[in-house]
Amino acid sequence: MSFKYPLGAVVAISVSCEVGHVKGRAEYGNSESQYYVHYLAADGRAVNDWFEESEIRPASSDGMVTESVS
Repeated sequence: MSFKYPLGAVVAISVSCEVGHVKGRAEYGNSESQYYVHYLAADGRAVNDWFEESEIRPASSDGMVTESVS
């Protein structure tokens, strides 16, 4: 299995459009890959959290989302 996003990739959280960087990755036998993302929350806090691959999407380095929500 390969990861969709490399370490350091700029990604957007699909539900909130908050943008951050991939800091870690995990793969599991029974579920989709997960990514540890460091991002700036809407309230201004710096946050780290795990997201499933389907919960994030690419974003450009300037923080703009590069693909639409499906």
